[in-house]
Amino acid sequence: MTRVCLLHTVPGLPAVFADLLRAEVGAVDALHLVDETLLRDTVAHGMLPVTAARVADYARFAAASGADAVLVTCSSIGEAAERARAEVPVPVYRVDDPMAGHAVTVGARVGVLATLTATLGPTRELLRRRAAERGAPCEIRESVCPGAFEALRAGETDRHDDIVATEVRRLAGEVDVLVLAQASMARVVDALPAGQVPVPVLTSPRSGVRQLRSLVAG
Repeated sequence: MTRVCLLHTVPGLPAVFADLLRAEVGAVDALHLVDETLLRDTVAHGMLPVTAARVADYARFAAASGADAVLVTCSSIGEAAERARAEVPVPVYRVDDPMAGHAVTVGARVGVLATLTATLGPTRELLRRRAAERGAPCEIRESVCPGAFEALRAGETDRHDDIVATEVRRLAGEVDVLVLAQASMARVVDALPAGQVPVPVLTSPRSGVRQLRSLVAG
């Protein structure tokens, strides 16, 4: 059976991605690794060389454990996933790559929403690279949803959701497509009444997991 490794920075994500693997890829042997400090250090200091090295260490460990591929599920450390590719003998995927590639084909005005500045920057740069590769115009408008991350960290889920929903509605009126830089924001959009978001809203987990389909194809 194909074995895949998923590297997470949030403890609740293994269960979410286990369901997505079953739905989008099928039967695989999944190895889930969780290290919250990767995100914590990136939020505090940006992408440090030592953090990128640790991501590569995890990827090498996964390969040594028999994994056929590694999926890094945190957009904030996506850059480290890309760097690790040169050091690991199996494919290393960043979860937000398909989302970014799709976004720049939908329209020239791309809105990016995040609750962490550490996530906003990597998503912005990935969108710009994907647009440049396609020769597509890309005007990025962004919001960090002020106060949303602090509310979530304090356990104030409703307040977090209200802040995100307000920013989704505001930015949707200015762009052709909305990109949610963090998977935790998707449920907020799903809960909005029909018609309140007049543009496509893209998230990374489902399309990110689909990258693993080629491993089990045929």
